[in-house]
Amino acid sequence: MSHFTEIRTQVRDIEALRDACAEMGIELLNNAVARGYGSNRLEREHVIRLRGPYDIALNRNGDGHFALTTDWWKGHVEKEVGKDFGRLLQMYGVHKATGEARRRGHAVRRKQLKDGSIRLSIGAA
Repeated sequence: MSHFTEIRTQVRDIEALRDACAEMGIELLNNAVARGYGSNRLEREHVIRLRGPYDIALNRNGDGHFALTTDWWKGHVEKEVGKDFGRLLQMYGVHKATGEARRRGHAVRRKQLKDGSIRLSIGAA
């Protein structure tokens, strides 16, 4: 029985995701196999290798976006990337927005708030 679950997202920028993963201490691999419960495996173009027993597979959709697929069993993935990938997607958003702002010549300041969220301030360089 497969435990893998797919969540459709708006991940478009693999390099921003790679930077987000690096900041979180996890690695985005190319052409790898994602681990799931028991012997369940998914071979994909991109896989986020987690420290626990399961990984996250990225599935390219027809529109060019990526969906994230993982095995949520026993909360291993949630501990590392948050409920429904929340911390991972927040960090991806931070790196995507920062990269786009800097490409347009803007300065970016970042502040971690007490509740765990991140505030970006974008202004003229």
